[in-house]
Amino acid sequence: MSVQRRHPDPRSGLVLDTHDLHRQAGSMREVRERVEAPDDLGNKVIGVPAGAPIDLDLRLEAVVEGVLVTGEATAEAVGQCGRCLEPIAVEMAIDVQELFLYPGNDADDEEASRLEGELLDLEPLIRDEVLVELPFMPLCREDCAGLCAECGVDLNENPDHGHGAAIDPRWTELAGWDEKSSGNN
Repeated sequence: MSVQRRHPDPRSGLVLDTHDLHRQAGSMREVRERVEAPDDLGNKVIGVPAGAPIDLDLRLEAVVEGVLVTGEATAEAVGQCGRCLEPIAVEMAIDVQELFLYPGNDADDEEASRLEGELLDLEPLIRDEVLVELPFMPLCREDCAGLCAECGVDLNENPDHGHGAAIDPRWTELAGWDEKSSGNN
C-alpha cells in the first residue's frame, strides 16, 4: 500500500527549508519561531484554533539518512468542559522527534517522513502529536460537578441544587400504599 503524500506549501510556517544544512552529516541549526496553526488541529470538543500561535523550539540536524528534528512545540487548545460546558483552555507542550529521510532514500518504511526536495513539512507530525495529547474528556477542573441532568443548572455554582426524591413512574401506584394500608387497621 502506498502512502499518499501532499506537497508542502513553502509559505506555511510548519514547512522548513533545510538547504542551509547542505546534506552534510553533523551540520545543524536551531529554529525558534512562532507560526500559525493550520486548520483542523483537534477534534469537535477541543483543539488548537486555525491561525492560533504555535511556538517552535527545534533543532534540525543533518544525519546520513536525512534530517533529524528534535525539540518542542507549544500551543493552546481551546474547547468546552465535558461536564459543565464552560469554555476552557489547555496549554500543550508537544515533544518533537522525527527523522525526515532524504528523497531517494531506499528505506523500507513507506510511512516514514520524507523531505520534499529541501523542504520538510512538520504539519502531519504536529497534527498527530496534538491529537494524541488532547484530553479525551476535557475538564475545567478535576472535581467539576457538571450540569443537573433534569434542568441543566450548573452544579458547580449551586452544589445544593436538587429536585427532591424522584419516583420511578412504574411505582407511582404504590407511592401511597403505606398510608392506605395503615388506615385500614
